[in-house]
Amino acid sequence: MSEKIELLPGVSIQPRIVQTAKGPVECDLSAGDGPVALVCHGGIGGVDQARVIAAWLDPRRYRILSVSRPGYLGTPLDSGRGFEDQADLFAALLDALDLDKAAVIAASAGGPPAYAMAIRHPERVWALVAIDCVSGYYDMPETAGAIAQAIFTTDLGQKLLKKIGEARPDLFLKQIFQSEAYFTKSQLKAHLDYAMGSDEAKDFVRAFMNTMNPYATRKPGTDNDMVLMRQLTHLPVERIACPTLIVHGTHDADVKFYDGVYAHEHIVGSERFWIEEGSHLGFWLSPNAPLAQRAARDFLDRHRP
Repeated sequence: MSEKIELLPGVSIQPRIVQTAKGPVECDLSAGDGPVALVCHGGIGGVDQARVIAAWLDPRRYRILSVSRPGYLGTPLDSGRGFEDQADLFAALLDALDLDKAAVIAASAGGPPAYAMAIRHPERVWALVAIDCVSGYYDMPETAGAIAQAIFTTDLGQKLLKKIGEARPDLFLKQIFQSEAYFTKSQLKAHLDYAMGSDEAKDFVRAFMNTMNPYATRKPGTDNDMVLMRQLTHLPVERIACPTLIVHGTHDADVKFYDGVYAHEHIVGSERFWIEEGSHLGFWLSPNAPLAQRAARDFLDRHRP
């Protein structure tokens, strides 16, 4: 087991490698005896990012199972190259930890394996929350130019990004919003003003930035995701039967709004929360973030076993 890592004020993880029937998995399971919520991170992520994006969950009410997907940090790519393989790996992880069921909370590129788990292992998933998740074909957004890609997908770029974020968080946020949202100048200003005026939002930005660095240990998983998502048409989400909440920003320029709409319209009985003027990170960094997070908490509380 590794050393304890503080990610946010009062939020820390102590990752360990768990041997499962499908291969080793890096994970962190918070203490307690509440229902389990398995968190499935996006691209350039890992177990640390999974815990950061789930900071809105009350650890006194839920046990938070953060994982590194295959190819990220301590989980080898061979533990599950395909999205269905990753879903089977998550089920095997529940077995190894002697856990019966879990809610699955996913963001962005974590969507396909999360949807696959709900389809392939319906008896193991008591609820699904998909936040700005990929539900079909995906490629790099047209808003992410060559410079932005170089910054986010190289170790040198990540180091530069960290320095900029620490010295000028407003510039970091502006780069995020310009790459991840279809904003007018006034919308960009409104979101920058909100984020810079919120201690919680600024803490999230710093923590999220750190969960993409170093890039080298996250590159195999990120590259694998891109290969897989470029081969997708639409995921068979109509086969999902568990309680499902689809959350998506209407102005998401990364995973387009229609990904959320498609999932909601094809999952019978699903609920939805559209984040008005929300970017790809609108669930955490928008004036409507508190409402979106409250909706997700209420959804899980209504369906908790």
